[in-house]
Amino acid sequence: MTMTVEPIREAYSFVCLHCGHAWEGSYAIHHSTDANGVPRADYYVRGVRVPSPLTGNMCRVCHRTTIRVLRSGRVAAARPPVD
Repeated sequence: MTMTVEPIREAYSFVCLHCGHAWEGSYAIHHSTDANGVPRADYYVRGVRVPSPLTGNMCRVCHRTTIRVLRSGRVAAARPPVD
């Protein structure tokens, strides 16, 4: 298996379509190819491999999987400013 030298950094915003909880996540994405030449992407948070946030995400509040993925910064932009 061949890995890229530097992982790609990606951030996403998420909203649960069941309870409305919203959050953001940042991921290090390691691209590689297997022995058959098939490309793959592995996602990491703080050095720990996690499921793809695009296909394997779950709400931290209600534990449902009806999640909408948005571009980064959408949750922070929608929150009121902190005094």
